[in-house]
Amino acid sequence: VQLQASGGGSVQAGGSLRLSCAASGLTFSSYIMAWFRQAPGKEREFVAVISASGAYTRYANSVNGRFTISRDNAKNTVYLQMNSLNSEDTAVYYCATSKSSALSRTKTNYDYWGQGTQVTVSS
Repeated sequence: VQLQASGGGSVQAGGSLRLSCAASGLTFSSYIMAWFRQAPGKEREFVAVISASGAYTRYANSVNGRFTISRDNAKNTVYLQMNSLNSEDTAVYYCATSKSSALSRTKTNYDYWGQGTQVTVSS
């Protein structure tokens, strides 16, 4: 299984970015997909997760209403649309997938991880 995250960059506070994660080596439409992030000196934390069909999503309280996770099963890709960014969103963002169908917020429940993409928000 390979997960390739992209789309990170530098943006001013209040701006937007869209992250993508392309998956290979798995039956993508059968797997939940999630985004986590890790800021310098902090633990990796849950951001959002989407069910295999795309019908169900969960978000961290800190991003709810600002971020949207979506997926295109025909393209084997999951997205994270990030709006109203602030400095606290600065982190390396990772996509991940799990063999379980549970929409878990716990990073240890995820089996495969992408390499991460840096998001920097300046005020």
